[in-house]
Amino acid sequence: MRHTLGSLAAVLGLTCHRSDLPITQITADSRRVQPGALFVAYRGVAHDGHDFIPQALAAGAVAVVGERDLDPGVPYLRVAEGRRALGLLFAAWEGFPARRLGVIGVTGTDGKTTTSNLIHSILTAAGLKAGLLTTVNARIGDRTFDTGLHTTTPDAADLQRYLRLMVEAGSDWAVLETTSHGLSQWRVAGVDYDLAVVTNITHEHLDEHGDYEGYLAAKARLLELVAATPAKPGIPRGVVLNADDQSFVRLRNYPVPQRLTYGLEAGELRAVAIRSSPAGMHFRLSRPGRPDLELTTPLVGLFNVYNCLAAAGVAWLLDLPDEAIVAGIAAMRAIPGRMERIDRGQPFTAIVDFAHTPFALEAALRTARTLTQGRVIVVFGSAGRRDVAKRTLMGQVAGRLADLTIVTAEDPRTEPLEAIMAATIAACQEAGGQVLAEPDRYRAMQLAIAQAQPGDLVIVCGKGHEQSMCFGTTEYPWDDRIALAHALDVHLGRTTAPPPFVLPTFERGNVQTVKHETPYPPGQPSPGRWPR
Repeated sequence: MRHTLGSLAAVLGLTCHRSDLPITQITADSRRVQPGALFVAYRGVAHDGHDFIPQALAAGAVAVVGERDLDPGVPYLRVAEGRRALGLLFAAWEGFPARRLGVIGVTGTDGKTTTSNLIHSILTAAGLKAGLLTTVNARIGDRTFDTGLHTTTPDAADLQRYLRLMVEAGSDWAVLETTSHGLSQWRVAGVDYDLAVVTNITHEHLDEHGDYEGYLAAKARLLELVAATPAKPGIPRGVVLNADDQSFVRLRNYPVPQRLTYGLEAGELRAVAIRSSPAGMHFRLSRPGRPDLELTTPLVGLFNVYNCLAAAGVAWLLDLPDEAIVAGIAAMRAIPGRMERIDRGQPFTAIVDFAHTPFALEAALRTARTLTQGRVIVVFGSAGRRDVAKRTLMGQVAGRLADLTIVTAEDPRTEPLEAIMAATIAACQEAGGQVLAEPDRYRAMQLAIAQAQPGDLVIVCGKGHEQSMCFGTTEYPWDDRIALAHALDVHLGRTTAPPPFVLPTFERGNVQTVKHETPYPPGQPSPGRWPR
């Protein structure tokens, strides 16, 4: 497809001279500019893209989009929101693929990835061709793509490219995990959403959005996008909301084409007669005006009952057959890094989970309690340069619900790891919990394993499927699942190989040494001491 400045300007509702000027590339990164590029400048968090216009022009940019009154000496298109313009331009560049698909967006603090996969599984069981894009991977036709390391919603260029590939693969539907960052930063501009699901909106990303109201408003943008999407032939529009969540009071007032609610305590779709076991769960789906539907899932935890209800809500709006709902939910297996068991033959249960918010940590620990008659030992940390209040809240949760907490590193970024850990340790102690400090995440896993007795459960939370950990400004390769499996093999005497990942060493600091009655395993550093 040949793009000109005039055709791209029209997407933004603008006209320009030199409308026939060929455009060979769209980018907001002056380092990637190629001759013939359209450079998009906007005010960022750390930098202002307008400051890099001279570099873009020197590299061959032939036109600029920006938010300021400027005369860069080449055709210039002024817009109110540069990020939104960038998303719309990439949608046009790929031929507006979302207009040729039914698009389902799933947002919320927790459960987005699992719910998206459940919806995809139900659509597949119904005989529909669906693409899937989550923070774990993209599934398009018979191909699977890794979507990155610390990714949220992909940037606008990648998102629109994935949608185009879905169209080319003959997909009927696209299921998109849609994060608050993707919404607030307009990465999803140009995506015509038809259906939206909200799982919950709890304490998270307040560093980005300021407060809960700002966070909720970012999530609610998905509902606004559904309301603004022009009707597509044969495709319904509507939203599926969690009636049990605190966000519902606000979200229910948004004007949308149609609304369906779900929950355990309230909602039109409800789960009743829930039976849980280590092998999964069984419950009845209660629906207005129709017989209850018996559902079985290999997933565990009440939070996954909510995820199943949300997915069933999408099926309800699409009027899919009951058989597809039953089969789709039954076929859905655990998502990588979500309550994922790591079994190396050890006499206790070992699990990796992505829980990195207070709500998710509580749900994970309550579920863990149902999976063992022994103790629950949790390993987790809190990220640097993120929502500071989480450190205390998660420490309180662990102190209440775990038998032993081991606080460690989790993406400290440019903050002192000592200070991050100290806040969590103090909160855990105040909640009455037993706690150890071990800044080296691999050693923290070893410590948890050494403390575990037959029948206990060790759960490592916070990283899940992620494949890197950030120290300073560098992403170092890391995977909790691989690290935990290796630590178990070492414990069982199956290997003497060094740890599979090498993270930065720590300077010794003043992380509090926490004493408690559980003996520290011989041969390991003292609790709370930095590796030398």
